[in-house]
Amino acid sequence: MTATMPGADAAAGRPGGDQGTGWVAALYRARGWLWVVPTVPAAVLALLIMVVLPPDQTLDNVAEWAFKLSPFAFAVVAVALLPKWRAAPGLLLLGVIGYMAYIDTEMVMRIQEFGRNAEQDGSFEPVYQFELFITTFIVLFMLLAYRLGGARTANVLKTGVAAILVVVSGLNDLTFWALNDVWAAGSRPSELPWASHIIVFTGVPSVATAVVFMVVHVVLAAVVIALPVGRWVDRALGVEPARG
Repeated sequence: MTATMPGADAAAGRPGGDQGTGWVAALYRARGWLWVVPTVPAAVLALLIMVVLPPDQTLDNVAEWAFKLSPFAFAVVAVALLPKWRAAPGLLLLGVIGYMAYIDTEMVMRIQEFGRNAEQDGSFEPVYQFELFITTFIVLFMLLAYRLGGARTANVLKTGVAAILVVVSGLNDLTFWALNDVWAAGSRPSELPWASHIIVFTGVPSVATAVVFMVVHVVLAAVVIALPVGRWVDRALGVEPARG
């Protein structure tokens, strides 16, 4: 089933059509430049965390968890709001070039630096910090390709939110626990004391607690994906399902 908007201008997405009233309609009318609004805090916060503040592997409280996650969330919104530029293939190619020219090399260099200073306290934190950056880059690059490939804002946004839920679910902590064979204590632990993004909510989690935490987040991600956000936006904009 397709949807049509009353009025030729609205159907073509041009100003002047009946685009509804309220805050959703106001945002829709500003869609050409609205992506800049979340881009600015995303960039500023990312620079603050990646460049200004020292690398930190441990989250101390929920506020710090939210602060460290905020650039990711802002960037998801920014990508979802991007216009569908004709230069999309070139932009995606620039992303690949940026990855190969900087991100890949920087990660190797940080691993080498860790290898030279493994005995020093905090030597792994720059590696951990950049690994989180790479995870964020991969998700955002996926969303960028989805958006520039023609996906509507509502679908990109809910895909991004679902991806964030999976990223913070602790899935990788559980796979690390299950697959890693080298432990300082000599055997696989019964708790995940390194998973501070879980600890700030539950305390030091047992494996069972971490599994429940992960399952809840994955289920929430599935719920977000299933939400008819596009339909809600269409209704707010005055779009009606086409008949026949």
